[in-house]
Amino acid sequence: MRSTILCVTAAAVTALLAAAPAFAQERVVNVYNWSDYIDSSILEDFTKETGIKVVYDTFDSNETLETKLLAGGSGYDVVVPTVSFMQRQIAAGVYQKLDKSKLPNLVNMWDVIMKGVASFDPGNEYSVDYMWGTTGIGYNVDKVKAALGTDDKPNWDALFDPAKAAKLKDCGIYMLDSPTDVVPSVLAYLGLNPNSTDPADLKKAQEVLTAVRPFVRKFHSSEYISALANGDICIALGYSGDMFQARDRAAEANAGVKVDYSVPSQGAQIFFDVFGIPKDAPHVAEAHEFINYMMKPEVIAKASNFVFYANGNKASQQFLDKEVLDDTAIYPTPEVMAKLFTVPPLDPKTQRIVTRLWTTVVTGQ
Repeated sequence: MRSTILCVTAAAVTALLAAAPAFAQERVVNVYNWSDYIDSSILEDFTKETGIKVVYDTFDSNETLETKLLAGGSGYDVVVPTVSFMQRQIAAGVYQKLDKSKLPNLVNMWDVIMKGVASFDPGNEYSVDYMWGTTGIGYNVDKVKAALGTDDKPNWDALFDPAKAAKLKDCGIYMLDSPTDVVPSVLAYLGLNPNSTDPADLKKAQEVLTAVRPFVRKFHSSEYISALANGDICIALGYSGDMFQARDRAAEANAGVKVDYSVPSQGAQIFFDVFGIPKDAPHVAEAHEFINYMMKPEVIAKASNFVFYANGNKASQQFLDKEVLDDTAIYPTPEVMAKLFTVPPLDPKTQRIVTRLWTTVVTGQ
Protein backbone atom coordinates (compact mmCIF):
# COMPACT_ATOMS: atom_id res chain seq x y z
CA MET A 1 0.00 0.00 0.00
CA ARG A 2 2.80 2.36 1.00
CA SER A 3 4.66 1.70 -2.28
CA THR A 4 1.48 2.36 -4.20
CA ILE A 5 1.02 5.70 -2.44
CA LEU A 6 4.64 6.60 -3.12
CA CYS A 7 4.22 5.78 -6.82
CA VAL A 8 1.05 7.86 -7.05
CA THR A 9 2.70 10.75 -5.19
CA ALA A 10 5.78 10.60 -7.41
CA ALA A 11 3.58 10.59 -10.51
CA ALA A 12 1.61 13.60 -9.23
CA VAL A 13 4.81 15.55 -8.47
CA THR A 14 6.17 14.76 -11.94
CA ALA A 15 2.95 15.97 -13.55
CA LEU A 16 3.01 19.20 -11.56
CA LEU A 17 6.63 19.87 -12.44
CA ALA A 18 5.87 19.30 -16.11
CA ALA A 19 2.95 21.73 -15.95
CA ALA A 20 4.85 24.37 -13.93
CA PRO A 21 6.30 26.27 -16.90
CA ALA A 22 2.83 26.65 -18.39
CA PHE A 23 1.58 28.15 -15.15
CA ALA A 24 4.66 30.33 -14.73
CA GLN A 25 4.64 31.88 -18.17
CA GLU A 26 1.89 34.48 -18.51
CA ARG A 27 1.08 35.20 -22.14
CA VAL A 28 1.72 38.86 -22.96
CA VAL A 29 1.76 41.14 -25.99
CA ASN A 30 3.47 44.54 -25.77
CA VAL A 31 1.78 47.08 -28.04
CA TYR A 32 3.08 50.57 -28.95
CA ASN A 33 0.45 52.72 -30.66
CA TRP A 34 -0.47 56.37 -31.21
CA SER A 35 -2.19 58.21 -28.36
CA ASP A 36 -6.00 58.37 -28.43
CA TYR A 37 -6.10 55.69 -31.11
CA ILE A 38 -8.14 52.75 -29.79
CA ASP A 39 -11.19 51.90 -27.71
CA SER A 40 -9.62 50.41 -24.57
CA SER A 41 -12.48 47.91 -24.25
CA ILE A 42 -11.05 46.19 -27.36
CA LEU A 43 -7.89 45.38 -25.41
CA GLU A 44 -9.95 44.02 -22.53
CA ASP A 45 -12.03 41.89 -24.90
CA PHE A 46 -8.88 40.52 -26.54
CA THR A 47 -7.54 39.40 -23.16
CA LYS A 48 -10.86 37.78 -22.25
CA GLU A 49 -10.94 35.86 -25.53
CA THR A 50 -7.29 34.79 -25.71
CA GLY A 51 -5.92 34.98 -22.17
CA ILE A 52 -3.14 37.24 -23.49
CA LYS A 53 -2.41 40.29 -21.36
CA VAL A 54 -1.93 43.54 -23.33
CA VAL A 55 0.77 45.95 -22.15
CA TYR A 56 -0.13 49.13 -24.02
CA ASP A 57 2.09 52.21 -24.43
CA THR A 58 1.56 55.28 -26.61
CA PHE A 59 3.56 57.82 -28.63
CA ASP A 60 2.57 60.93 -30.57
CA SER A 61 5.07 61.13 -33.43
CA ASN A 62 6.67 58.79 -35.95
CA GLU A 63 10.04 60.22 -34.99
CA THR A 64 9.63 58.99 -31.40
CA LEU A 65 8.71 55.50 -32.57
CA GLU A 66 11.54 55.40 -35.10
CA THR A 67 14.16 56.36 -32.52
CA LYS A 68 13.13 53.45 -30.29
CA LEU A 69 13.00 50.95 -33.15
CA LEU A 70 16.39 51.89 -34.60
CA ALA A 71 17.99 51.71 -31.16
CA GLY A 72 16.81 48.09 -30.88
CA GLY A 73 15.61 46.19 -27.84
CA SER A 74 12.39 48.18 -27.54
CA GLY A 75 10.60 45.17 -26.09
CA TYR A 76 7.52 45.81 -28.22
CA ASP A 77 5.72 43.06 -30.12
CA VAL A 78 3.33 45.17 -32.19
CA VAL A 79 3.96 48.76 -33.29
CA VAL A 80 1.90 51.13 -35.43
CA PRO A 81 4.07 53.29 -37.70
CA THR A 82 2.85 55.36 -40.60
CA VAL A 83 3.78 53.19 -43.55
CA SER A 84 5.89 55.87 -45.26
CA PHE A 85 8.19 55.75 -42.22
CA MET A 86 8.01 51.99 -42.14
CA GLN A 87 9.45 51.78 -45.65
CA ARG A 88 12.86 53.00 -44.58
CA GLN A 89 12.65 51.07 -41.32
CA ILE A 90 12.12 47.88 -43.32
CA ALA A 91 15.26 48.73 -45.29
CA ALA A 92 17.10 49.14 -41.99
CA GLY A 93 16.09 45.61 -40.95
CA VAL A 94 13.83 46.73 -38.12
CA TYR A 95 10.88 44.42 -38.90
CA GLN A 96 10.22 40.75 -39.48
CA LYS A 97 7.97 39.49 -42.25
CA LEU A 98 4.46 38.59 -41.18
CA ASP A 99 3.53 34.91 -41.11
CA LYS A 100 0.33 35.18 -43.13
CA SER A 101 -0.64 31.60 -42.29
CA LYS A 102 -1.33 32.96 -38.79
CA LEU A 103 -3.44 35.83 -40.12
CA PRO A 104 -6.56 34.20 -41.62
CA ASN A 105 -8.52 37.44 -41.19
CA LEU A 106 -6.49 39.02 -44.01
CA VAL A 107 -9.40 37.95 -46.23
CA ASN A 108 -11.36 40.86 -44.71
CA MET A 109 -8.96 43.54 -45.90
CA TRP A 110 -9.80 46.19 -48.51
CA ASP A 111 -7.84 45.72 -51.72
CA VAL A 112 -7.81 49.46 -52.49
CA ILE A 113 -6.11 50.28 -49.20
CA MET A 114 -3.78 47.29 -49.37
CA LYS A 115 -2.65 48.54 -52.76
CA GLY A 116 -1.91 51.97 -51.28
CA VAL A 117 0.07 50.39 -48.45
CA ALA A 118 1.90 48.12 -50.92
CA SER A 119 3.38 51.18 -52.63
CA PHE A 120 5.54 51.44 -49.48
CA ASP A 121 5.60 47.77 -48.45
CA PRO A 122 5.62 45.69 -51.66
CA GLY A 123 3.49 42.60 -51.31
CA ASN A 124 2.27 43.76 -47.89
CA GLU A 125 4.94 41.47 -46.46
CA TYR A 126 5.60 43.42 -43.27
CA SER A 127 2.40 45.32 -42.57
CA VAL A 128 -1.37 45.26 -42.19
CA ASP A 129 -3.35 48.49 -42.33
CA TYR A 130 -4.89 49.64 -39.06
CA MET A 131 -6.32 53.07 -39.94
CA TRP A 132 -5.91 55.65 -42.65
CA GLY A 133 -6.74 59.31 -42.83
CA THR A 134 -5.75 62.74 -44.03
CA THR A 135 -3.75 65.66 -42.70
CA GLY A 136 -5.77 68.85 -42.80
CA ILE A 137 -7.32 71.66 -40.78
CA GLY A 138 -9.52 71.39 -37.70
CA TYR A 139 -11.18 74.62 -36.69
CA ASN A 140 -13.66 76.34 -34.42
CA VAL A 141 -16.39 77.33 -36.86
CA ASP A 142 -17.58 80.47 -35.06
CA LYS A 143 -14.17 81.83 -34.05
CA VAL A 144 -12.61 81.36 -37.49
CA LYS A 145 -15.63 83.00 -39.14
CA ALA A 146 -15.33 85.94 -36.75
CA ALA A 147 -11.60 86.30 -37.40
CA LEU A 148 -11.56 85.82 -41.18
CA GLY A 149 -15.03 87.12 -42.01
CA THR A 150 -16.12 84.16 -44.14
CA ASP A 151 -18.19 80.98 -43.87
CA ASP A 152 -15.89 79.16 -46.28
CA LYS A 153 -13.96 76.18 -45.00
CA PRO A 154 -10.35 77.27 -44.43
CA ASN A 155 -7.60 76.29 -46.86
CA TRP A 156 -3.86 76.21 -46.25
CA ASP A 157 -3.66 80.00 -46.62
CA ALA A 158 -5.49 80.37 -43.28
CA LEU A 159 -2.36 78.97 -41.63
CA PHE A 160 0.42 79.89 -44.06
CA ASP A 161 -0.55 83.39 -45.25
CA PRO A 162 0.85 85.73 -42.57
CA ALA A 163 -2.00 88.22 -43.04
CA LYS A 164 -4.60 85.56 -42.25
CA ALA A 165 -2.58 83.75 -39.59
CA ALA A 166 -2.16 87.07 -37.77
CA LYS A 167 -5.95 87.35 -37.52
CA LEU A 168 -6.11 83.91 -35.92
CA LYS A 169 -3.24 84.45 -33.49
CA ASP A 170 -5.38 85.64 -30.57
CA CYS A 171 -7.88 82.78 -30.76
CA GLY A 172 -5.02 80.29 -31.08
CA ILE A 173 -3.14 78.26 -33.70
CA TYR A 174 -1.62 74.82 -33.09
CA MET A 175 0.40 72.80 -35.59
CA LEU A 176 1.65 69.24 -35.59
CA ASP A 177 5.19 68.89 -34.28
CA SER A 178 6.01 66.81 -37.35
CA PRO A 179 7.99 68.16 -40.30
CA THR A 180 6.97 65.21 -42.49
CA ASP A 181 3.36 66.37 -42.19
CA VAL A 182 3.74 70.14 -42.12
CA VAL A 183 6.41 70.76 -44.78
CA PRO A 184 4.56 68.88 -47.57
CA SER A 185 1.43 70.85 -46.65
CA VAL A 186 3.36 74.11 -47.08
CA LEU A 187 4.71 72.94 -50.44
CA ALA A 188 1.15 72.09 -51.56
CA TYR A 189 0.07 75.59 -50.47
CA LEU A 190 2.86 77.07 -52.60
CA GLY A 191 1.74 75.01 -55.61
CA LEU A 192 4.97 73.02 -55.52
CA ASN A 193 5.44 69.25 -55.49
CA PRO A 194 4.63 68.23 -51.89
CA ASN A 195 7.33 65.57 -52.18
CA SER A 196 10.01 67.94 -53.46
CA THR A 197 13.54 67.37 -52.18
CA ASP A 198 14.90 70.42 -54.00
CA PRO A 199 16.74 72.56 -51.39
CA ALA A 200 15.35 75.69 -53.07
CA ASP A 201 11.76 74.46 -52.54
CA LEU A 202 12.48 73.48 -48.95
CA LYS A 203 13.94 76.95 -48.36
CA LYS A 204 10.70 78.48 -49.65
CA ALA A 205 8.73 76.28 -47.23
CA GLN A 206 10.98 77.40 -44.38
CA GLU A 207 10.41 81.05 -45.29
CA VAL A 208 6.64 80.53 -45.16
CA LEU A 209 6.81 78.84 -41.76
CA THR A 210 9.21 81.45 -40.39
CA ALA A 211 6.82 84.21 -41.44
CA VAL A 212 3.86 82.66 -39.59
CA ARG A 213 5.85 81.32 -36.63
CA PRO A 214 5.04 84.33 -34.38
CA PHE A 215 1.34 83.50 -34.72
CA VAL A 216 1.59 79.79 -33.77
CA ARG A 217 0.87 79.18 -30.13
CA LYS A 218 2.24 75.63 -29.98
CA PHE A 219 3.66 72.74 -31.98
CA HIS A 220 2.33 69.47 -30.58
CA SER A 221 1.04 66.25 -32.09
CA SER A 222 -1.85 65.42 -29.77
CA GLU A 223 -2.74 68.30 -27.45
CA TYR A 224 -4.72 70.08 -30.16
CA ILE A 225 -7.55 67.56 -29.70
CA SER A 226 -8.54 68.79 -26.24
CA ALA A 227 -7.53 72.38 -27.04
CA LEU A 228 -9.99 72.50 -29.95
CA ALA A 229 -12.72 70.64 -28.09
CA ASN A 230 -12.48 72.99 -25.11
CA GLY A 231 -12.43 76.13 -27.25
CA ASP A 232 -8.92 77.04 -26.08
CA ILE A 233 -7.73 77.42 -29.70
CA CYS A 234 -9.55 78.11 -32.94
CA ILE A 235 -7.53 76.28 -35.60
CA ALA A 236 -5.01 73.46 -35.91
CA LEU A 237 -3.07 71.55 -38.53
CA GLY A 238 -3.50 67.89 -37.63
CA TYR A 239 -4.85 64.44 -38.38
CA SER A 240 -8.41 63.95 -39.57
CA GLY A 241 -9.52 61.45 -36.94
CA ASP A 242 -8.14 63.62 -34.15
CA MET A 243 -10.23 66.51 -35.43
CA PHE A 244 -13.36 64.36 -35.42
CA GLN A 245 -12.62 63.35 -31.84
CA ALA A 246 -12.36 67.04 -30.97
CA ARG A 247 -15.60 67.72 -32.83
CA ASP A 248 -17.49 65.04 -30.91
CA ARG A 249 -16.00 65.93 -27.53
CA ALA A 250 -17.07 69.53 -28.11
CA ALA A 251 -20.59 68.44 -29.03
CA GLU A 252 -20.86 66.19 -25.96
CA ALA A 253 -19.70 69.01 -23.69
CA ASN A 254 -22.47 71.21 -25.10
CA ALA A 255 -20.54 74.36 -24.21
CA GLY A 256 -21.15 76.19 -27.48
CA VAL A 257 -17.98 75.01 -29.24
CA LYS A 258 -18.51 73.80 -32.81
CA VAL A 259 -15.53 72.07 -34.47
CA ASP A 260 -15.29 71.13 -38.14
CA TYR A 261 -12.62 69.70 -40.46
CA SER A 262 -11.35 70.87 -43.83
CA VAL A 263 -9.35 69.04 -46.49
CA PRO A 264 -7.64 72.00 -48.21
CA SER A 265 -8.39 72.46 -51.90
CA GLN A 266 -4.67 72.74 -52.69
CA GLY A 267 -4.28 69.10 -51.71
CA ALA A 268 -3.58 67.17 -48.53
CA GLN A 269 -1.66 64.15 -47.39
CA ILE A 270 -3.25 60.72 -47.07
CA PHE A 271 -1.52 58.43 -44.60
CA PHE A 272 -1.74 54.78 -43.66
CA ASP A 273 -1.00 53.65 -40.11
CA VAL A 274 -0.12 49.97 -40.06
CA PHE A 275 0.61 47.09 -37.71
CA GLY A 276 4.14 45.70 -37.81
CA ILE A 277 6.19 43.28 -35.72
CA PRO A 278 9.74 44.34 -34.77
CA LYS A 279 12.48 41.88 -35.64
CA ASP A 280 13.42 41.48 -31.98
CA ALA A 281 9.83 41.17 -30.69
CA PRO A 282 9.83 38.87 -27.64
CA HIS A 283 6.30 37.49 -28.18
CA VAL A 284 5.89 36.82 -31.90
CA ALA A 285 3.03 34.30 -31.64
CA GLU A 286 1.04 36.68 -29.44
CA ALA A 287 1.75 39.55 -31.84
CA HIS A 288 0.19 37.60 -34.71
CA GLU A 289 -2.81 36.73 -32.55
CA PHE A 290 -3.31 40.40 -31.69
CA ILE A 291 -3.07 41.58 -35.30
CA ASN A 292 -5.42 38.83 -36.48
CA TYR A 293 -7.91 39.77 -33.75
CA MET A 294 -7.80 43.41 -34.85
CA MET A 295 -8.75 42.31 -38.39
CA LYS A 296 -12.06 40.90 -37.19
CA PRO A 297 -14.64 43.12 -38.94
CA GLU A 298 -16.65 43.87 -35.82
CA VAL A 299 -13.49 44.62 -33.79
CA ILE A 300 -11.88 47.09 -36.20
CA ALA A 301 -15.29 48.70 -36.78
CA LYS A 302 -15.53 49.29 -33.03
CA ALA A 303 -12.13 50.98 -33.19
CA SER A 304 -13.16 53.21 -36.12
CA ASN A 305 -16.42 54.14 -34.42
CA PHE A 306 -14.38 55.27 -31.41
CA VAL A 307 -11.47 57.10 -33.05
CA PHE A 308 -13.26 58.40 -36.18
CA TYR A 309 -10.66 57.15 -38.62
CA ALA A 310 -11.32 55.07 -41.71
CA ASN A 311 -9.90 51.55 -41.54
CA GLY A 312 -8.51 49.25 -44.22
CA ASN A 313 -10.99 46.44 -43.58
CA LYS A 314 -13.71 46.26 -46.23
CA ALA A 315 -15.73 43.65 -44.33
CA SER A 316 -15.99 46.00 -41.33
CA GLN A 317 -18.13 48.57 -43.13
CA GLN A 318 -21.39 46.78 -42.29
CA PHE A 319 -20.54 47.30 -38.60
CA LEU A 320 -19.57 50.98 -38.84
CA ASP A 321 -21.82 53.63 -37.36
CA LYS A 322 -23.70 55.42 -40.11
CA GLU A 323 -22.25 58.75 -38.98
CA VAL A 324 -18.76 57.37 -39.60
CA LEU A 325 -19.32 55.55 -42.89
CA ASP A 326 -21.37 58.37 -44.42
CA ASP A 327 -19.01 61.15 -43.30
CA THR A 328 -17.11 62.17 -46.44
CA ALA A 329 -14.40 63.74 -44.31
CA ILE A 330 -13.64 60.24 -42.97
CA TYR A 331 -14.39 58.20 -46.11
CA PRO A 332 -13.73 60.88 -48.77
CA THR A 333 -15.51 61.21 -52.09
CA PRO A 334 -13.63 60.24 -55.27
CA GLU A 335 -13.18 63.96 -56.02
CA VAL A 336 -11.43 64.58 -52.71
CA MET A 337 -9.42 61.36 -53.00
CA ALA A 338 -8.05 62.64 -56.31
CA LYS A 339 -6.50 65.63 -54.49
CA LEU A 340 -4.72 63.57 -51.86
CA PHE A 341 -1.03 62.71 -51.99
CA THR A 342 1.26 60.30 -50.17
CA VAL A 343 4.63 61.28 -48.74
CA PRO A 344 7.53 58.85 -49.29
CA PRO A 345 10.45 58.67 -46.84
CA LEU A 346 13.17 61.24 -47.29
CA ASP A 347 16.68 60.36 -48.34
CA PRO A 348 19.30 60.96 -45.60
CA LYS A 349 20.55 64.25 -47.07
CA THR A 350 17.05 65.73 -47.40
CA GLN A 351 16.13 64.42 -43.95
CA ARG A 352 19.02 66.39 -42.43
CA ILE A 353 17.91 69.54 -44.26
CA VAL A 354 14.31 69.14 -43.11
CA THR A 355 15.33 68.37 -39.52
CA ARG A 356 17.47 71.52 -39.35
CA LEU A 357 14.73 73.53 -41.02
CA TRP A 358 12.16 72.31 -38.54
CA THR A 359 14.32 72.90 -35.47
CA THR A 360 14.94 76.46 -36.65
CA VAL A 361 11.23 77.12 -37.19
CA VAL A 362 9.98 75.59 -33.93
CA THR A 363 12.61 77.19 -31.71
CA GLY A 364 12.43 80.49 -33.58
CA GLN A 365 16.23 80.57 -33.74
